[in-house]
Amino acid sequence: MDRDVGATWRSGQPGAASNEARHQGGSGMAAGVFTVLRNRNARVYLAGVIISGFGDSAMLLASAVWVKELTGSNSLAALVTFCAWAPALAGPFIGTLADRMRRRTLLVATSLALAVVMTAPVAVRSPEDVWLLFTVLTLVGTGTVLMDAAETALIASAVPSELRGDFNGLARTAIESTSLLGPLIGAGLFTVLGGPTVALLNALSFLLGAAAFSLIRAREPAPAARSRQSWTAASADGIRYLWRHPTLRPLVVAGGCAMTASSLSSTATFALLDIGLGQAAAFAGVLSSIQGLGSVVGGLVAGALLRRIPARALSAIGLVVFAVGVLARISGSVPVVSVGSLLIGLGLPWPLISALTTVQKETPDELLGRVAATANTLVFAPTGLALLAGTAMVATLDHRVQLLAAGVLGLAAAVLLATAGRAPRGTEPAEEPGAAHRPHEADAVDT
Repeated sequence: MDRDVGATWRSGQPGAASNEARHQGGSGMAAGVFTVLRNRNARVYLAGVIISGFGDSAMLLASAVWVKELTGSNSLAALVTFCAWAPALAGPFIGTLADRMRRRTLLVATSLALAVVMTAPVAVRSPEDVWLLFTVLTLVGTGTVLMDAAETALIASAVPSELRGDFNGLARTAIESTSLLGPLIGAGLFTVLGGPTVALLNALSFLLGAAAFSLIRAREPAPAARSRQSWTAASADGIRYLWRHPTLRPLVVAGGCAMTASSLSSTATFALLDIGLGQAAAFAGVLSSIQGLGSVVGGLVAGALLRRIPARALSAIGLVVFAVGVLARISGSVPVVSVGSLLIGLGLPWPLISALTTVQKETPDELLGRVAATANTLVFAPTGLALLAGTAMVATLDHRVQLLAAGVLGLAAAVLLATAGRAPRGTEPAEEPGAAHRPHEADAVDT
C-alpha cells in the first residue's frame, strides 16, 4: 500500500509529497508537522476534529453533572459515560456503512444529524426527563463510532501514505487537547448557563464540523457494490481481515492493552493522591495537565519516529515508556509521580497512532471503514470494562497492586509485540477480488 506513485501534496507537482517526506526524514519532527499543516485538507480536517471534539467532551461532563443535579444519583450520573461508550461494542457492524457510502458525504450527513439530535436536551427539565439525555448520548456515541470509521477511511484518500504518521499524530494531539479543555469549559458553562445551553453549543459544534468536513477535497473511489452480501456478512469480512492479518492484529491488540492498562491506572488516581501522596483531590488536575503535556509531545513526534522505525517498534517503545510511568506512581514521591504522569502521556499515544497508521496502510479501500471500526472497538471498547474492574480493585485492594497490574500489563504487551515473529511467507490475509487493484486515492492522484 505504501507506494510512491506520484502523489501530489503542496507544490502541485507529481511526487512532491514523497520527495518532501524523504527530506523530512532527515530534518525531524518540525518539518513533518509543518508539511502536514501546509495541506488544505489537513487543516480543514483538524479544524473539524477540534470543533466537534471540543463540543463532545464539554457535553459529556456537563451531562453527568446535569443528571446528578436532577436525580441526586451517582449511579445514573455514571450511566452517562456508559451510554456514550456502549456503541463502540458494535463498531464492526456500524462501520460497515462507511464502506457503502462516500466517506465525506457520510461525515457531513452524520454531523448534521447529530446537530439535530443535540437540540433534544433543551426539553430536559425534571428527573423524569433524564431518559432523553441517555438516548441522545447513545445516539451521539453511535454517530461517533461511524464518524471515526469514515474519518480513518477518508484520510487514506486525502493524505499521502508517507505523511499519515505525522497527520495521525497531529490528530491525536488535537483530540487530547480537546479532552483536556472541553470538560473544564463544559462544567463552567453548565454552572453559569445551564445544561440546555451546553447542548445547543454542542449542536453548533456539529454544524461547524459538518461545514469543515464538506470542504475536504478528496477523490474517493466509488463504494464497492455489495448487493448480494448481507450486512452481517460484510461486517464479518472486516473482522476477519483484521484478525488474520499478521501485522494489524498484534498492533491493534497492543493498542487495546495500552488503553486497558491506562484505565486501570486512572481509576487508582484518587487513592494514590489520598493514601500514597497525602495530597488533596484537586491535585489530580495537576497530574492530568502534566499527562496532557506528555500526550501533546507524544503525538507531535510520532510521525517523525514512524519514518525512522517500524510501527511495531514504536508501539513497543510506547508501551514501555507508559509502563515505566505507571510504575513510577507506586513510589509515593510527588516529583517521581509527576515525571511518571509525563511518561504516561508521552508513551500512550504511540501504540494508538502506530495501529491507526498501519490500518490505513495495509487495508484495501473497500474494507477500510469496517476494519477501522473493528480496530477502534478492539482498542477502545475494553476501556469501559477496565474502568469497572479498576473501580472494584481500588475499593478492595491497595492502590499499588492496581498500579503494578497496569504496569505489568503494559510491559507484557510490549514484550509480546517485540518478540512476535513475522508471519511466514504465504500466510498474508487473502485480499478480496480487485483489492490489489484499488489503491488509496491519495497514493495515486492529485488531491
